[in-house]
Amino acid sequence: MELETLKIAKADGIATVTLNRPNKRNCMSPQLHQEMTEVLAKLRYDDEVRVVIITGAGDNFCAGMDLKEFFIALKDKPAEYERVWRQAAEWRGRTLRYYPKATIAMINGYCFGGAFSIVEGCDLAIAAEDATFGLSEINFKLFPGGTVSKSLANLLRPRDALWYGMTGRPFDGKTAAQIGLINLAVPRAELLETTMQVARELASKDPHAMKATKDGYRMSLEMSWDAACSYSFAKEQELVVAQGDAWRKEGIGDFLQGKYRPGLESHGAGAA
Repeated sequence: MELETLKIAKADGIATVTLNRPNKRNCMSPQLHQEMTEVLAKLRYDDEVRVVIITGAGDNFCAGMDLKEFFIALKDKPAEYERVWRQAAEWRGRTLRYYPKATIAMINGYCFGGAFSIVEGCDLAIAAEDATFGLSEINFKLFPGGTVSKSLANLLRPRDALWYGMTGRPFDGKTAAQIGLINLAVPRAELLETTMQVARELASKDPHAMKATKDGYRMSLEMSWDAACSYSFAKEQELVVAQGDAWRKEGIGDFLQGKYRPGLESHGAGAA
């Protein structure tokens, strides 16, 4: 694929998708939304890819929407504005949230506004301790719109969501980890290796079990207790078919034979 706003690198079952507009702090343009939609669709069916990392070129993750190209240039084009708005909401919301492969946001600098929905859409998020997060919309007479308000409601406690949404104050990676926006904050020099280490760990897991784990969690959020249990039971039967019953024959079977300890290691790690 010929891409102008993204870079793709693949190795060891891991695809790294880099937002590539460093001169604009990797803010999201209509073209970036189009290219990301196409890339995620392509990687979805790439059997060589088990994990997708999303990060930003240079010293920043993503400074949110390109205010000029998104809000100003499309102001008098309502149909085009709605098309791009829907595309932007779709890949950061539904596509990432229900993606069949593991996803990680690697936040290496500025992460503002609409970028919060990338972070929330990914399964896991790791940031540099000195990364800068912020919801600056209130500072220019707007609010965290699009998918961002929903992302805040999904991830943050009410006090934290309203504090940062109402004040517009920035905060660093350490604070992002403390309030639960991300999983982990590490020194910037360790960010890449830490993220790749986690990605390699995820890539080593059974892909069917990984998808079932994600589906079970995401779908249960919207279900009653009884519906969630019914879904989980059906998902278990689906996994039996997809794996050829490997979780019983190999996963439990090898444990019973003393080949590995599932509470302490992944299947295959301790096999003779």
